[in-house]
Amino acid sequence: MTVPLDSAAQLSQLLTSGEATAVEVAQEALRRIEASEPAINAFNHVAGEAVIRQAEELDKRRSAGQPLGRLAGIPVAVKDVLCTTEMPTTCASRMLRDYMSPYDATVIAKLRAADALLIGKTNMDEFAMGASTENSACGPTYNPWDRTRTPGGSSGGAAAAVAACDVPLSLGSDTGGSIRQPAAFCGITGMKPTYGRVSRYGLVAFASSLDQIGPMSWDAADNALLMSVIAGHDPRDSTSLPAAVDDYSLAVAQADVRGMRIGVIRDQLENPGLDDDARQAVQAAIDVFRDAGAELIDVRFQYSRYWVPTYYIIAPCEASSNLSRYDGAHYGFRSLGTREVVQKFGPLMAMYCHSRDDGFGPEVKRRIMLGTYALSEGYAAKYYTKALSVRRLIRQDYDDAFAKVDILLGPVTPTPAFRLGEKMDDPLQMYLCDLFTVGANLAGLPALAVPAGKTADALPVGIQLQAAPLHEPALYRAAGAFQQATEHHTRRPPQ
Repeated sequence: MTVPLDSAAQLSQLLTSGEATAVEVAQEALRRIEASEPAINAFNHVAGEAVIRQAEELDKRRSAGQPLGRLAGIPVAVKDVLCTTEMPTTCASRMLRDYMSPYDATVIAKLRAADALLIGKTNMDEFAMGASTENSACGPTYNPWDRTRTPGGSSGGAAAAVAACDVPLSLGSDTGGSIRQPAAFCGITGMKPTYGRVSRYGLVAFASSLDQIGPMSWDAADNALLMSVIAGHDPRDSTSLPAAVDDYSLAVAQADVRGMRIGVIRDQLENPGLDDDARQAVQAAIDVFRDAGAELIDVRFQYSRYWVPTYYIIAPCEASSNLSRYDGAHYGFRSLGTREVVQKFGPLMAMYCHSRDDGFGPEVKRRIMLGTYALSEGYAAKYYTKALSVRRLIRQDYDDAFAKVDILLGPVTPTPAFRLGEKMDDPLQMYLCDLFTVGANLAGLPALAVPAGKTADALPVGIQLQAAPLHEPALYRAAGAFQQATEHHTRRPPQ
């Protein structure tokens, strides 16, 4: 039989009934990856024989009637920013090209405990800095819907692996939209959880007050399943929230928005930078939710025009601090420098400068310089401290909105997937890809990207749902209702 790799729920049923074995699933996933990789370049590392051995052990345990985890035999790909002991963790950077972590990230440990098949590490923008997965030392990833276009970033490989049906589930990270934007570009479902809902222990840091790990899948039901596995308190992460984990799968199954107050972010729909296809997708979603019994209420944000400038001060400042540890001395890439530089500055300074210059790519260096400047003496109060004050106003905007509505509805991205190379020479245009997503990161809110149609060029378009902190169940309820009423999440790219 053909093993389906686009549905974790369907795979689980086949495995439980004995119609498929974990070994068959693993072999099919590896076959799919081998077939698609030359065209997609979604993976930096593939586990190979290690996955087969794990699958064989799972089949033995199942035959013996032993208890198995919730993801037993389900292939999961993970972004190459999460520490794993059995595969390199490179962050798609020359700086960490050979790095082997001595420990697993908490989410990786939870996947292992759930008996998931860790199939490989996916490509990304270097150190998660980018919106197109072109800033990668491993080369760009290509969108499975149109290989001339980007899959989005920075979790582009994780999104493309799901969209190409290599795996049913993947993990990405989201600092300013890096799960939701690739999900929208690749026509899949992607969740950025509440800040602190999923442990960041073992996530290589970009901007520590913004980063969050989240699930990616074709539909909300699979997404909720993976979210249930990775969510929860972790004492090793000081920002981890101690709140109990909700039954996210039950929320999707309820799929009932009758009486739910959905706020339509009107200033986003009126933004002149919003593409007509993206605007029409939101308008169509409004009709779907209204027909399902929801109450639609217009909402406006007073400070939304400050989202992007605030983000692009705070995130580079935190990146500058976090990436200062990569100095060529302790671990990672090392360059000793040229003879002239050694003679002028000495061997230690030459090593520091050349290791960072040769080890980091252009976008990472750009953001380090932006952040270092904004934190420098005489400027920190004008930039970083001021941005933190504006961040609080942005959160207040959201708090005011959630006093009136249960969830918010708007676009994910200003446009569908753009062509590879189109924005690489214009960083400002690349940064504006985050126009509608960075607000949730600045406010620490959960946000869910859901597929919502196609353009005339057959490119996916998504909608974004946002909720108050720890209200992920409301997002899954709404997504479940939307996906019951539509078929956008069932469309697959041509193989």
